[in-house]
Amino acid sequence: MKFPALRAYALFYLLFLYAPILLLPIFAFNDGTIIAFPLKDFTTKWFEQMFTTPALAQAVKNSLIIAVSSSILATTLGIFAARASTRFAFPGKAGIVGLIMLPLVLPEIIVAVSLLVVLLGLGIKLTTFTVILGHVLICTPYAIAILNTAFSSLDRSLEEAAYDLGETKWSTFRLITLPLVMPGIISSVLISFTISLDEFIIAFFLAGSEPTLPTYIFSQLRFPKQIPMIMALGTVLVLMSVILLTIAEYFRRRGIAKTGGTDTGGFL
Repeated sequence: MKFPALRAYALFYLLFLYAPILLLPIFAFNDGTIIAFPLKDFTTKWFEQMFTTPALAQAVKNSLIIAVSSSILATTLGIFAARASTRFAFPGKAGIVGLIMLPLVLPEIIVAVSLLVVLLGLGIKLTTFTVILGHVLICTPYAIAILNTAFSSLDRSLEEAAYDLGETKWSTFRLITLPLVMPGIISSVLISFTISLDEFIIAFFLAGSEPTLPTYIFSQLRFPKQIPMIMALGTVLVLMSVILLTIAEYFRRRGIAKTGGTDTGGFL
C-alpha cells in the first residue's frame, strides 16, 4: 500500500470507534458485577434479569409506541415533502425545504429546550405524545433525504404514460409511483424507527413521568449493580440497530435498482 500511515490511522480510528461496542457483549456475559478485567465465569443471568424487570418492560413499551408512531408520521410527511420538492416548482421552495431540514444541523439540546418551552407555554402535559412530536421533528429530515433519492430516481415517463392511458394523478401516484418508491419508504420507516428508539436528549426533556428506554438506561447508571444488565441491554440494542440498518440499506439499494437510478452512497 502506498500510504501506510493513512492505513494505520484508519485502523486506529476504527478501533477507537468500535472498541466500546465490542466490549458490550464481553461484559454482558461476564458473571462479575464490576466492569473490569479479568473476567469471571460465563453467565446469561443479566439477560434473564433484563427480561424480568417491570420498569424496563414499561420503558421498552413506551419507546416502541413512540418509535412506531414517529417513524410512520415522519415517513408520511417525508413522502409529501419529497414528492413536492422533486416534482414541482413553487415560490420559496428552497427556503421551505431548508427550514424543514434545519433539525439536521441544529444541536438536539437546543431543539429539545425550545420544544419544552413551547409545549409548557401552551399548557400541554409532557407524555409520550410530546416525545412523538419531538421525534417526528427530527426524523422527518432523514425521511426526506431518503425519499428524495427514491423520487428523483423514478423515471417520469412512467407517470406520463399512465396519464396518457387515462389515469388520474391520484391513481397514478397510488398504482405506479408508490409501488416503485416502496423500498425507499420501507427504508425511511426503518431508519426513522432506529433514530427514534435510540434518541435520548429530546426524550429526556419531553417524556415527563413516562420514561423511554434511553432515559431508563441513563437513570440506572447511578446504580453499579445494574450496570451488567445495562451492558446486556446495550448488546441487544446494538444487534437490533445493525439488523434494522442492514434491512434499510437492502431496501434502499433495491429501490435504486428498481427505478434504474445510480447509487451515490448509503448507510453501509
